Amino acid sequence: MTHTFIPGKDAALETSLDTLKGHIEGLGFNIVEARWLNPAPHIWSVHIRDRDCPQVFANGKGANRKAALASAYGEMLERLATRYLWADFYLTPAQKDFPFIHQAEEKWWSPDTPLDQVLDPVFYQRYGEDLTLAELRDMNGGDADHSVCTLPYVRQRDGATVDVPVNLIGNMYVSNGMSAGNTRDEGQVQGLAEIFERAIKERIIRDAITLPEVPAAVLARYPRIQAGMAALEANGFQLRALDASLGGQYPVMSIVLLHPDDGGLYACFGAHPRFEVALERALTELVQGRALDELGGFPPPTADLDLVTDPHNLELHFIDASGYVSWALIGETPDVDFCDWDDTRGNAEQRDSLIELLHQEGHDVYIAEHRELGAYASRILVPGFSDIYLPDELKWHNNNQAVPHRATLFALPDAGADAWQALLDGLEDDNVNDQMSVLEWAGIVPDPETAWERLRVGELKLWLLLALGEQEAAFEQLALVRASGNLVEDDIRCFDALASVLELTLAGESPDDYARALQFYHGDALARATALASGMAVFPGLDAMHPDAPTLAHRRLLEGYAKVLKGQQRAADGT
Repeated sequence: MTHTFIPGKDAALETSLDTLKGHIEGLGFNIVEARWLNPAPHIWSVHIRDRDCPQVFANGKGANRKAALASAYGEMLERLATRYLWADFYLTPAQKDFPFIHQAEEKWWSPDTPLDQVLDPVFYQRYGEDLTLAELRDMNGGDADHSVCTLPYVRQRDGATVDVPVNLIGNMYVSNGMSAGNTRDEGQVQGLAEIFERAIKERIIRDAITLPEVPAAVLARYPRIQAGMAALEANGFQLRALDASLGGQYPVMSIVLLHPDDGGLYACFGAHPRFEVALERALTELVQGRALDELGGFPPPTADLDLVTDPHNLELHFIDASGYVSWALIGETPDVDFCDWDDTRGNAEQRDSLIELLHQEGHDVYIAEHRELGAYASRILVPGFSDIYLPDELKWHNNNQAVPHRATLFALPDAGADAWQALLDGLEDDNVNDQMSVLEWAGIVPDPETAWERLRVGELKLWLLLALGEQEAAFEQLALVRASGNLVEDDIRCFDALASVLELTLAGESPDDYARALQFYHGDALARATALASGMAVFPGLDAMHPDAPTLAHRRLLEGYAKVLKGQQRAADGT
């Protein structure tokens, strides 16, 4: 067998692939390679997913086909081990078959426990000032008698094990700091490098820092990277390789792409203690999952720093790099000098050095390690440095907002006026976006081509108001729904008829007095609209859902989750 080694890895690519693929398929997943891209020499990316559960997926990138595939399987393993693939979904039914929902080491806390008895001082100082433990109710399994779930993390400064709420991790850190590796040190270097990449990227964009360009003589040391950049430039793009280490402080590089047609600026970053690996990651990230004709549509550079520093804009850079950047990023006069940095030591020394750098800057590092699925994975949290969202997200956009209302959604037509009113109040109090999918808000996978799949929060508010007999408020909400543009033809006809019926009713007129005209205008939709306006019919097409399997698609999601939990149980039992 050929053995291909690449910098930063403690095993050959072939060994990594066989190991990772074997463990994932051993859990019962049927992985397919759904999309390959090779837009330029030495730039590969692949999207893989489970044949039976499309929510189980991962992306990989690399300088060759094997590296990209190993990257994808590594990402999938880390997502399985940390449960990230199910972080946004309702998982309470798993409690019927397993003694845990997230990890075997989880703890559940009463919501009236003082928060400072759960969080260590670092987490408490950053998040606890205006929170109660009840506000950290578990999004995935908090429907049951339990409320708040925590997982153990090891504080690296002193080796203490501390509890961290799953809800806090999901809201603040999302996927940042997760990694898998052939060894512990390799995996943690990857996770730490990712954390530095995102934090320094945000700092550079937020502070409008002009970075130094990598000299041609330095770039020439890496002919594969040069060849990839040259191929993209041959297609009309302008690329610049930039040293994002801020004077050699951080192991971060950047490559920016300027689009010749729409003026868009697309900035990608990569990080690793080795200069070559960091630069290669920035390049492969540039076109991961994108063909050359999909590199358009990014915004042009701007001098509006308020726009650049807006938290939502910075979040977009984490999600898909589609946010605005300032002209400073492509300025001619750098704010810092180029540094020809490189750390060629082994992964163990690199890991210790990265953690020490964080400690020197006043940050604490928390690590959870996962070996139960057969390969090494970890999740690293650095409060105040690796957070993706600001602490007030826990107050205003917490992912657990739907948890108190799931039971009402499951039995919506028969839930009754008190439950309907509580749901309506919850949507208003939490300022849930009217355009958001209701089942996405609730963490339920919808079945395709159903009323539940199409249902948006704004429309749910309309049906709730009509069920409660609030016709005037419903008429106002109806105008917003009709203007949303999210309606299929049958819905448009029904809503048009409903608008006519409500308008006449609120004007003190009887729709019966205009029966022939209404029938002419609205046809078969009139009867449906009349029943909805009067409250004789409620929540059209929104049939009750069984809590154990709300939809067929969600049942497949839970079946996929059970494969992982069974794998952990087998590891715990030594079988």
